[in-house]
Amino acid sequence: MKLYDYGAAPSPRRVRIFLAEKGLEIERIEVDLRTGQHLKPEFRALNPRGVVPVLQLDDGTCIDESIAICRYFEELQPEPPLMGTDAKSKAMVDSWVRHADFDGFLAVADAFRNSTPAFAKAGLPGADEPVPAIEALVDRGHASITRYFNRLNQRLAESSYLAGDSYTAADISALCVVDFAKWVKRTVPDTHTDLLRWYAEVSARPSASA
Repeated sequence: MKLYDYGAAPSPRRVRIFLAEKGLEIERIEVDLRTGQHLKPEFRALNPRGVVPVLQLDDGTCIDESIAICRYFEELQPEPPLMGTDAKSKAMVDSWVRHADFDGFLAVADAFRNSTPAFAKAGLPGADEPVPAIEALVDRGHASITRYFNRLNQRLAESSYLAGDSYTAADISALCVVDFAKWVKRTVPDTHTDLLRWYAEVSARPSASA
């Protein structure tokens, strides 16, 4: 079993943190996004979408998408549970993970990819053809980051963790979004005391450095 990874990218980090929380170690292969290794035929044969992470099983099956990979390991090793334990908690985890995906990661990616000169013709990851950056998406991305931070703070005023009383994949996802936002010089506002409390706690977990 092999995990195709890139240490600097936020999406593979979700899997690394998840594995660290599970106490699992698997072989990792670094795919250098800076040199376009993810766009070469060898990697495209594993994942035609040209993005990391990718988990290659011993039988050759390849699974992409961070949360799909996390789900695979959750099924292999249910303890400690990181994706819920019953219908309600599983739904809550899934809900907050999707918030992170659509309201968090995509927002930061819009602000980052459309404002960074290196991505002037690569507005979307893994595209086979040039995709021009769109300047208007930068402001939209920043506005979405603001809304996402507000929602996190509101939720964490009423709950220790995003999906309830336990640390889960929802918290892993949100942590990665908050750190990813630093790439566009966005940090949690001082007024968001509940989000800051949560961020300090989850960042202090040993797994956060994975």
